[in-house]
Amino acid sequence: MAHRRPAPRQGLRTLMAAAPARTRATILGVAAGVVAAPLLAPSLGVGAALATGALAGVAWPALFRRSTPGESLMSGAALGLPLWVLVAVVLVPLLGGAAPRWSAAELRALLPALVGFVLFGAGLGALAHGLAAAADRALGPAPAAAPAPLPPPRRVVILGGGFAGFTCARELERLLEADRSVQVTLVSDTNALLFTPMLAEVAGSSLEPTHISTPLRSSLHRTAVVRGEIARVDLAARAVVLRASDGGPGRTLPYDQLVVAVGAVTNYFGSAAIEATAIGFKSLGEATRIRNRVIDALERAEREPDPAARAAHLTFVVAGGGFAGVELAGALNDFARGALADYPGLSPQDVRVLLVHAGDRILPELSASLGAYAEARLRERGVEFALGARVADARPGAVVLEPPATVDAATLVWTAGARPSPLLGLLPVERDRRGAIQVDANLAVPGWPGVWAGGDCAAITDAVTGRPCPPTAQFALREGRQLARNVLAALRGEEPRPFRFASLGALCVIGHQTACAELRIPFTRGRSIRFSGLLAWLLWRAIYLSKLPGLDRKVRVLSDWTLELFFPRDIVRIADERSAPVTR
Repeated sequence: MAHRRPAPRQGLRTLMAAAPARTRATILGVAAGVVAAPLLAPSLGVGAALATGALAGVAWPALFRRSTPGESLMSGAALGLPLWVLVAVVLVPLLGGAAPRWSAAELRALLPALVGFVLFGAGLGALAHGLAAAADRALGPAPAAAPAPLPPPRRVVILGGGFAGFTCARELERLLEADRSVQVTLVSDTNALLFTPMLAEVAGSSLEPTHISTPLRSSLHRTAVVRGEIARVDLAARAVVLRASDGGPGRTLPYDQLVVAVGAVTNYFGSAAIEATAIGFKSLGEATRIRNRVIDALERAEREPDPAARAAHLTFVVAGGGFAGVELAGALNDFARGALADYPGLSPQDVRVLLVHAGDRILPELSASLGAYAEARLRERGVEFALGARVADARPGAVVLEPPATVDAATLVWTAGARPSPLLGLLPVERDRRGAIQVDANLAVPGWPGVWAGGDCAAITDAVTGRPCPPTAQFALREGRQLARNVLAALRGEEPRPFRFASLGALCVIGHQTACAELRIPFTRGRSIRFSGLLAWLLWRAIYLSKLPGLDRKVRVLSDWTLELFFPRDIVRIADERSAPVTR
């Protein structure tokens, strides 16, 4: 009897069932992109829409982890905006021999295309998740690569719950999957990951404080999260000792692999007076204190009969002209001036926001043209600048500048410096002049096998550029992923890989629905595109919303942003044990 040839469907089914997880995800992503591509056809044409859909499908599993249906849909919708910029605004004109469509009139003409891209992204996310779930039901889970045997148990301890530490733990969970021979413990002095890029919006009352903090226990499902203060780290004995708290005993955590990602703290450069007077800008509590300080200042100023004292209450000095200082100055200026509608005894001329920066231009991380644009827009809205100056001293009610000048101000916010966590002083490791841990190209600490470091507390040289990695969230996220891979490689007796990452660019919000963007053009040698205004602001919000962990946090932040379009910012004072409320 002749053998019957297997049906093509059965062959495809067998192929899909045997495909590795990443290959299966890519195939399903392409299918989802092609199915959703008709949403792009009105603006791109059928052929270009299908090509864009297929390429977006290929990139989907690399950009986003598999999550809940709602989070996949929202992440896809958020992806639609940068994809619109890349394809409709930049690539399509360039391929046609024209310049990118950056003018306001051209962007308005492309708004219908933006709707199609957002809908396409949402469809891509929902379809990719649905197809993956259907494939798992029909074919079973994708086979994972057989790992080398691990002598159980192996213990990985991660110090720090910031971007680098959190991402390292989450990536280890993904890589280990069902392998329980490795125990992962994360130690943090707080129980949540703070999404610092949105901190200025909390200080400016655009977002509720808890909406940018993601509970570590809710996001890490197989990692043991320990909230505690580190007393010492014994590298020779391979153990972390936690300080006793709340009357309970201390605790010792032995480890086989240690990841140090304890971040940085505010650097006041040895000035006790500035440290006692200024408010820092690195924690949720500090952002809340700044918000309260603005509200208190408005309350006190409205009932203050002395014009000089009223002016001091409503003068806010921000030290530092980098990303944090500029974003905060813009947010404070918008908040204070916007709240004047509820204080009829005050006028816009009473509010003064002064940005002090030692350099000759703000935003030195961006090009000179974007720095000049940001300064011009902020000046138009009333922000003042003291460039080429620094804060030399401070006391309650006054800020002393160098060159000599005294500013009567009740509020000083310090964003002018950061230094690695003092915890590093407990470690017998080599550090650079800033106090950061020196690591090699693989993020390993020389002289101490099994000890790694990343994030703001590590001095890392990027293998791509040969320059020190900046202390930004996008680098910390990639460092965390590489730390996880190298830790696992060390446990399996494999060779670690060097950290390589080319910056994607930079975005800075300057208030009043305005931002600056400088984005690297892929596959080019250092070329970038620069733009500003409403488009950059929308791009900032779309990118950071997609990066915010947790669907519930995305929904809360999106709700806050939507309400802000229709209602004034909230001026309800939040309870804060460090500053007493104002009484009338």
